[in-house]
Amino acid sequence: MSKKPTFSTHRYLIQSIDPVHIGTGGMRLGRVDNSIVREPGTKLPKIPGTSLSGAIRSYAAYRYGKRSCAGQKDHCGSSTCPICYTFGSISGDSKKGDGQNNYVGVVSIGDARILLFPIYSMAGPVWVTSPTALEDFGIMGQDVSADKAKMSSNLVKHRNLNLGWLMVKNEGSLTLKLPSNMPASVTDRIVLISDKLFSQVVNSNLEVRTSVSIDPKTGAAEDGALFTYEAIPRAAFFWLDIVVDDYRNAFPAFNELENWKQTLNTDKENSEKSFEVLQKNGFMRNYKAMPKDISKKYVDDLSRNKKTLLQWIQDEKPYYQNTTLPNGTKWKKLDTTNSTEDTPADVVTAGLEWTEHLGIGGMSTRGFGRIRMVDCHEVK
Repeated sequence: MSKKPTFSTHRYLIQSIDPVHIGTGGMRLGRVDNSIVREPGTKLPKIPGTSLSGAIRSYAAYRYGKRSCAGQKDHCGSSTCPICYTFGSISGDSKKGDGQNNYVGVVSIGDARILLFPIYSMAGPVWVTSPTALEDFGIMGQDVSADKAKMSSNLVKHRNLNLGWLMVKNEGSLTLKLPSNMPASVTDRIVLISDKLFSQVVNSNLEVRTSVSIDPKTGAAEDGALFTYEAIPRAAFFWLDIVVDDYRNAFPAFNELENWKQTLNTDKENSEKSFEVLQKNGFMRNYKAMPKDISKKYVDDLSRNKKTLLQWIQDEKPYYQNTTLPNGTKWKKLDTTNSTEDTPADVVTAGLEWTEHLGIGGMSTRGFGRIRMVDCHEVK
C-alpha cells in the first residue's frame, strides 16, 4: 500500500515592478560591463533560486520576528522555530542541547523563469512569449510559425507588428488560459512567437543603464569609472516552483505547539506520547525507541528534555502572535481543507510578499529589484 507523499509543489507567478539586475559577477567584454544571469541553453534571463532563497528567508524571518535566523549561520536551531524548520539551520554550538542540531530545510526554491516579456511596438506595449515558455508553465498546445506571430484580441487587427526592431506577420488569433489575477491590460496584448525568435527579442530589449562612480572629495565623476549594466525591465512576468518536502513531518504551527505543550504537561507517567513528541523535535536521539524497562537515566533524560522543549514552545508562541501574514493568504493543509494553520509554504509566501517592498538582487539603492506576487497555486 503506497503512502501519501510528504512533498507538494507550489507554483508562483510574479511580476517585476522595478528593473531587476541579478549580475553574473565581475566585469566582462561585450555589450555591457555587468551582464545578468541567463539560462545556458536558451540564453534567456532568469532570477536564480539562490537569489530568491536568501531574500525570502530574510524577509520571512523579519515577519515572524526571528531576525536572528535570517542569515546564513548562528540560527537559533530550535525545532519550534518556523524559519529554521522551513529553510534549515546551522547553530553556532552543536553541544547546546540534545535538540539543538543542524538541519537541512524542507523547501526547495527554483529559478524564476520568464513567461511574458514586455516589448515596445507601434501598437503600444505588448508582452511576448513562446510555445516552450507557455508549456513549461503548464499551458499546452500552442504553436506558431518560425517567423510569424499569433496575437491576442486587442492586436489581431494588425497584419504586421514590430517587436522592437523585428517586424513579424500576424498568423492568427491567440487565446490563452492564464491565472485570473493577471490584469486584462496584459492578457489582451500577448504576442506568441517561436522559441527561436523569443530569445533574440528578449535579449535585444533588455534595459541597459549607464552609471559612473563619484569622487567623494570633488563630487565629480571619477576618471575611467563609467560602467554599463543590463536589467530585466519592469512589467516582466516570471514563474517559479517551490517544492515543500516536509520529511520531518513536525512543522511547528501554532496549534501544534499548543498540542505538544499539552501532551508534555499532562503526561505525568512519562508515556510513549511524550517520547514521540520529543523525538519529533530532535530530542532523545540516543534512544531508538522507548525502552521497555524504564531506567533512572531514561527518566532523567526525558525530564530534562521535556523542560527544554516546553521552554522553546513558550519562547516561540509570541512570534506567531506578532507575525503579519494575513490569514487569507495561507495555504490549506492537504489533509484538513478548512485549516488556516501555517505550513512551510506559508513561511515562503510571507517572505515572497515582502519582495514587493524590499526587492531582490543588485542595484537596490538605484531603484531596482522589486517584484510582486501575482498568483500562487498548488500543482496537482
